[in-house]
Amino acid sequence: MNDQTAEILNRFNESWTSTEILFDNLINNYPGFERLKPLRQFISLLKENHGNMNFRLGTSIHKLIISRSVDFELRSDQKYIMIDTININEYEVTLRDGKKLYRQYRLNNLEDNQLKKLLETLKNTLVD
Repeated sequence: MNDQTAEILNRFNESWTSTEILFDNLINNYPGFERLKPLRQFISLLKENHGNMNFRLGTSIHKLIISRSVDFELRSDQKYIMIDTININEYEVTLRDGKKLYRQYRLNNLEDNQLKKLLETLKNTLVD
């Protein structure tokens, strides 16, 4: 593994750690954020399947953002998946870059095949 790859993996891993800490804090300390528990479990499952070696995570309170970005903020041309927690076991999942919408689904289960296909699509984009 070269230095550049190691740095990318390190940045990806740091994003997972900070996202896990944030979600755990919200779930454990703030009423109403229990609805994030399935999303937090989804993060753990992705990590068990080495998602932390392929994706960077980010958040916007009750939204999870999954990208291939090396840097903290997304550029408008970078693809990402956003999982918006509408309610417990109700999610809006979107694949987009900037203002361009590629796919959008409402799901009741984060193990849905549509989400798996979106993750595979994102995984096949370049890390940038």
